[in-house]
Amino acid sequence: MQSADGKVQIELFSTAPQSAHVDAGRFVPLTRDVARWSEEAGCRGILVYTDNRLVDPWLVAQLVIEATEQLAPLVAVQPAYMHPYSVATMISSLAFLHGRRVFLNMVAGGFKRDLEALGDTTPHDERYARLVEYTSLVLALLDTDGPVNFAGRFYEAHGLVLRPPLDPELRPGVFLSGSSEAGRAAARALGATAVEYPQPGDAYLDSGPATGPGAGIRIGIVADPDPDRAWHLALERFPEDRKGQIAHRLAMQVSDSEWHRQLSELGRESAASVDPATGRPRSPYWLGPFENYRTFCPYLVGSDDEVAAELARYIRAGFRVFILDIPAAREDLEMAGRVFRLALDKAAS
Repeated sequence: MQSADGKVQIELFSTAPQSAHVDAGRFVPLTRDVARWSEEAGCRGILVYTDNRLVDPWLVAQLVIEATEQLAPLVAVQPAYMHPYSVATMISSLAFLHGRRVFLNMVAGGFKRDLEALGDTTPHDERYARLVEYTSLVLALLDTDGPVNFAGRFYEAHGLVLRPPLDPELRPGVFLSGSSEAGRAAARALGATAVEYPQPGDAYLDSGPATGPGAGIRIGIVADPDPDRAWHLALERFPEDRKGQIAHRLAMQVSDSEWHRQLSELGRESAASVDPATGRPRSPYWLGPFENYRTFCPYLVGSDDEVAAELARYIRAGFRVFILDIPAAREDLEMAGRVFRLALDKAAS
């Protein structure tokens, strides 16, 4: 997607439904629908989650590819689940079968109890050191049409050959979390796109993304020409939930995730900036869904112009990749496309 004058370009990704939240009979048709909506809205790809509760992300990627013409699955990859050779084989196999590129969302952590259940007690920063090795071996296998030798702290390969080989034009893009210094260092080492859960747009006016231009953010959007309608929809979709708030606090107690801590602190700060007349935040930046344990990214809520102005701040700061939250309906992606086009023109001017 680009501004009307072509000066500013961004990439949009959506997010696929999670099997833990959808009945088995609805999951396949819903995933196909969301993939089609995403492609129609101009998204470059679609994020596919992975954790101990969800169906295998590579099988979901297959559904996405079969339902669309060009949409690229952005597959979450957790080293605890698969050997690097298996990941490289999945990528080359999908390319061979469908001629489709994929993106990799390299996951260093996850839910702490999930990792413990798998016997993985590796400390936070060490997980990123392992992730750099893991991803380096995957890319070495994809980039080399011959035997690969690799000797690291965590992984080794001796004359390992990938078949079928990967067409260089289908080499995967690599994303990983940029919320912690360990994550940012890993992104720099790999030349990967660092993705963070953003602060309000004004926080980046002087510095831009910590990892430099081209970084990405995860965000949800609810916008309407009438801000009252936008907030009504947002509060209807994400009402206050006492159980969810308790689950959020419990998760905070056991999580070592830097982004989780950062967003929780921002939530406490934003609670003090509520307009007493409306009971709403004074800016479009809203953490209500996160604080009620309904989703893990901030939302921008308000009129088309208000949301577009906030997005334009992120674009001017240097963010170029935007991963949208799971859409509830086709209209969510149409709404996002509308405000991003407006934001691009604001950023360009």
